[in-house]
Amino acid sequence: MARAIHPAASPPRRGPALDRIEDYFAGRFEAMASPCTVLVDGDDRDEAAALVEIAAREALRIERKFSRYRTDNLIHEINHANGRPVEVDEETAQLISYAATCWEMSAGLFDITSGVLRRVWKFDGGSRVPGQKAVEACLERVGWGRVTWQDRTLSMPAGMEIDLGGIGKEYAVDRVAGLLAAQTARSFLVNFGGDLFAGGLRRGHRTWGVGIDDPGRTGQAALYRLDVARAGLATSGDSRRYVQWRGQRLGHILNPKTGWPVAGAPRSVTVVARTCLEAGTISTLAYLQGPEARIFLEQQGVQFWIL
Repeated sequence: MARAIHPAASPPRRGPALDRIEDYFAGRFEAMASPCTVLVDGDDRDEAAALVEIAAREALRIERKFSRYRTDNLIHEINHANGRPVEVDEETAQLISYAATCWEMSAGLFDITSGVLRRVWKFDGGSRVPGQKAVEACLERVGWGRVTWQDRTLSMPAGMEIDLGGIGKEYAVDRVAGLLAAQTARSFLVNFGGDLFAGGLRRGHRTWGVGIDDPGRTGQAALYRLDVARAGLATSGDSRRYVQWRGQRLGHILNPKTGWPVAGAPRSVTVVARTCLEAGTISTLAYLQGPEARIFLEQQGVQFWIL
């Protein structure tokens, strides 16, 4: 998990909150089940407030459109089509096509139909693990290879679902970063639940300092600090969502072929790339490689840190 390093400030509340911290503004709000922070390197409070409002509106728009938990969006329609083909808009089509490419690149390990497994797995830090029969019952409804996706039209067997949560937050970060860059020349940092994008050097040619949480002391200590100027950053790991089983800590990222957490995976993988979506995709694909994560990362030509 990544977080911008700054002194403690007032806790988040409903709607965007804005605080002055040292020589920049920090705006905070909740979206996509995550704490969201937008840092603006400047002295104009009104400008910072307007930028944070833009960020909040876009984050909430994306949440409303792509959340699997809502009953009034296209994802719900797709997941309850009972085999009927559903035509989607261009933005949704781009995300689904991106996910399909990830499925191909990962030999089926990245699979947006695997979300049904959340019905039997509860990564709450406890020790409850589902029975194998329950996992196998879910696996009968998993497999992007069973989906027909062509000409912006998707159809899949009744009972199957798609879940864009694996790329949605990173996509939202990049969308917000693009909107902010079009509105201001100020340096900014967008951080949605640890997935972030830094928009350029701060005044005085300074970078943004980003702390990567120590998985063993979540929220209490930064394992290391990264200095980021203009790049996306994402971390995949087990620091927040996991279960304890037979002396092992099992992270929330599941192997869609077995229905179980990835065996032999690192505690965390952090990647810096051109965009947050690229960083998040590479870190997730690396995590899915289990004990081969480092080998995979070394082949990608990106900065990475692995624990």
